[in-house]
Amino acid sequence: MATDDAALIEVRNLVKTYKDGPSLRALDGVSFSVQRGELVAVMGPSGCGKTTLLNIVGALDRPTSGSVWVAGQDLADVQNLDRFRARTVGFVFQLHNLIPTLTALENAEVPMRSLTLSAKERENRARELLEWVSMSHRTDHFPAQLSAGERQRVAVARALANSPELILADEPTGNLDSVSGDDLISLLRQLNAERGVTMLLVTHDRRVARSMHRVLTMRDGRLLSDHRVADALTEDLRELAWSQLGQCLLSGDLASLEGLPFVRDGELTPQGQDLARLLEQLRNASSSAD
Repeated sequence: MATDDAALIEVRNLVKTYKDGPSLRALDGVSFSVQRGELVAVMGPSGCGKTTLLNIVGALDRPTSGSVWVAGQDLADVQNLDRFRARTVGFVFQLHNLIPTLTALENAEVPMRSLTLSAKERENRARELLEWVSMSHRTDHFPAQLSAGERQRVAVARALANSPELILADEPTGNLDSVSGDDLISLLRQLNAERGVTMLLVTHDRRVARSMHRVLTMRDGRLLSDHRVADALTEDLRELAWSQLGQCLLSGDLASLEGLPFVRDGELTPQGQDLARLLEQLRNASSSAD
């Protein structure tokens, strides 16, 4: 397969089927690409395949069929996946996955232990990264002594340890309050702006998704839409299109809308027609990249 030189991730016709009991198709023909330097969110209901997709792109799982290229490498041809992950991908999870018996400094050093660096070189780089994520004052603290937001900052430092081209983040704000979550997203955006790191981020939070460059929406293992984040009002309309109200307007389910200002005597009012037409345009634009 020929790959786009500007693309860091190329996913083509990805299928993942689990056969424990009744066959379950977690991914069903998913295709998309992510350009170098992009921030891309993946959204969708629980069980739609978001985490499965992230695990396959990160070489933590293998597809049933289809292909995934990361940084010019076909993952099916990579012999040493551990080395590939260590050098190419940084992971940030909802549960920070820090080692509880290691300090923040030691946790940030862990990915570097597979590299030919001296102990002092590892320590110096870990200190530099913890300073960058504003955690230099907590280097000797254990995870249990840190707040949830601080633990995620250490997790980001750890993800950056080997200067990866790609960060994969699975619900990184899921266990954080709104202020800590906003701080973490600001940090990730800063990482992208200053270091050019590409990011694929799974989230249920539309505010988080709207802070990215693009949003992929999944349902039942399929990619439903792929759109570039626009101005706030357009994004509000996109959310309306996916709401129950929007879906009723788009499907013509007028009975469910009876009594609302959009329907009178079983017909859409002029306002309802205008809104339905606008939502249809947005839906078509979002689906054009599928």
